[in-house]
Amino acid sequence: MQRLEAYIRNIPDFPEPGIQFKDITPLVKDPAMLKLSVNQLIHPFLGQNITAVAGMEARGFIFGTLAAMELGVGFIPLRKPGKLPYDVASMSYDLEYGSASLEVHIDAFAEGDRVLLVDDLLATGGTAAASCKLVEKLGAEVVACAFVIELDFLKGRDKLSKYDIHSLVHY
Repeated sequence: MQRLEAYIRNIPDFPEPGIQFKDITPLVKDPAMLKLSVNQLIHPFLGQNITAVAGMEARGFIFGTLAAMELGVGFIPLRKPGKLPYDVASMSYDLEYGSASLEVHIDAFAEGDRVLLVDDLLATGGTAAASCKLVEKLGAEVVACAFVIELDFLKGRDKLSKYDIHSLVHY
């Protein structure tokens, strides 16, 4: 995945000093690299009867909708609180500096749906783990989690140990 890595820009000290932000905007700007990344994200899951793709706000929406389109299934957005207009289920989780929540419409998944969870980045794993729990809370099965980037040194994969994890670029 060295081809993809060349399109991921490092932004030092963003959003705070000491953080090396992985900027995907050059990757999504390039149609060939965007297509390659989506195809590589879904490739291991072809033929696994995925019935829906879920993605976390906000960059998970970019890759998740494209992955859903390529798989021929629907996309389910997992949103920050207060963004969805219908009845929601929610899941709270801890962050290094506080807590956060995700919400999804209560009718987003059908019992027995087989879901691929997609996001741009796996860091500490808190958001992804909460997303998996939220999907399962509504009776669906998380088949796997797919990420464009994984920050291996943060060990987010440990929080997702019961799931198949697929990441394209590792740092």
